[in-house]
Amino acid sequence: MFTFFKKKPPQRPSDDQKQDSSMEGLLKKCKLSSDFTSYRYSEECPYYIHYYKTLVDGKVLHDHVLPLIIEGEKGATLFDLQKTVPIDDSEIIKDAEDAQGKLLAGNIGIQCTSNMNEILLIPAITLEKRAVSLPEVEYSVVGPKEAFVESLDANLNLIRKRLPIPELIAEEIKVGRLSKTRVAVLYIKDIADDTNVQTIIQRISDIDYDNVLDSSVIAQIIADNHHSVFPQMIDTERPDRVAGVLTEGKITILVDGSPHALTGPTTLIEFFSAFEDYFLSYPIASVFRLVRLFAVFFSVISTAMYVGVLTYHYEMIPQNLLNPLVASRSGVPFPPIWEAIILELTIELLREAGARLPTKIGQTIGIVGGIVIGTAAVQAGLTSNVLLIIVALAALASFTTPVYQMGNVIRLIRFPFIFSAQLFGLMGIAFCFAYFLGHLLKLSSLGRPYLAPVYPLRMKDLKDSLFRLPIYMQTTRPMQMRTASPVRFETKKHKQKKPDIEE
Repeated sequence: MFTFFKKKPPQRPSDDQKQDSSMEGLLKKCKLSSDFTSYRYSEECPYYIHYYKTLVDGKVLHDHVLPLIIEGEKGATLFDLQKTVPIDDSEIIKDAEDAQGKLLAGNIGIQCTSNMNEILLIPAITLEKRAVSLPEVEYSVVGPKEAFVESLDANLNLIRKRLPIPELIAEEIKVGRLSKTRVAVLYIKDIADDTNVQTIIQRISDIDYDNVLDSSVIAQIIADNHHSVFPQMIDTERPDRVAGVLTEGKITILVDGSPHALTGPTTLIEFFSAFEDYFLSYPIASVFRLVRLFAVFFSVISTAMYVGVLTYHYEMIPQNLLNPLVASRSGVPFPPIWEAIILELTIELLREAGARLPTKIGQTIGIVGGIVIGTAAVQAGLTSNVLLIIVALAALASFTTPVYQMGNVIRLIRFPFIFSAQLFGLMGIAFCFAYFLGHLLKLSSLGRPYLAPVYPLRMKDLKDSLFRLPIYMQTTRPMQMRTASPVRFETKKHKQKKPDIEE
């Protein structure tokens, strides 16, 4: 016969413990956790030891702290022990709230039996982090092959390695009532605009949220327009890109625990500029940028044009194209709108399946699934082969966007264009385009125009926007950054061509 016993609920701190702000109350609250260790080495030992074993490096404890405690004299004080500890940044604290933050940050706490209201805190944090690896989201053939990791200190190291100047300032802020996440705001003094710097610092400092685990959370909170689908800060995993935008006068946000950095203020055109463009010759880089912009435009309106023309404006189709188009749709029982929606949703399902499954399986699902489902849909008469080609090219064109965030936006805004084309034809596409254009005209990034330098028009900034001019012509920083030092280098020095050395 089996007897079932009701499990006793875990002990929770009482109201007295919650209100107790003394050192004794802090230790009682910490002892409720199973990974918190608190003990006295022996009855003769004058010290108590407290630490979280999941946060503390055991080697530091056993090699540097315990030998000194065992050899300590009975009448020794915390100040005497602090002088003998061979570890920097150790400190004696009386405030229980400060001691709590230090213990949770990976410090070893030591109390003396003669004075239990003070605690000596010795840094012994253990860091679990992965090694620097290749970029996965912003991979490039040419250029550096390093990407950010989840450690804030390691990410700062990657940036300072590229910008070894004292003017690179990193201001650290703790965000999140529960997570206490370290957030660093980076900028170059005497280049970045003080207004932009203070705007970002103020918005981050005003964040009242309990859990901040990634940079994307901060990007959503400090955005100018919280309801816009367009990203207002660039999310990047490349240290070289961060170093490049810092020299332009922009600001970078790093979050401990996130392998991505935020940069801003930004513009719409920057989302179609890969940082690899700066490692190529300017004619090739300019052509690639124009190809990306054309690909995005084609991806957004191609399916909508198919629906609008076949529904309302079939007289616009050339006679040579009309016969094969009619033949391909002769066995399709659905109107063009349902035909397009079925294929678009199928493409989205394949994308999500490929992204969520393991890498090797995801690639197989994407390739085999696309071929099998596409062929079966045409043979079953659910869609025409012409639309299948258009949707496949539109999906392929959307992959040319260098920044993943903007790629998701392109995937989303295709559907309003398709529905508008079904309701009003080509006029509906024009209305939808006018709506998004008006939205982009009003949108801003940290108070700066989102469509700059096209609107407001700044001719000098066009040298690195839709196309890229040679490096020797990039003499000034973007005007919209309002930098304190707009000149990057003197033009005269580069115009004077020195004679080549004769062999």
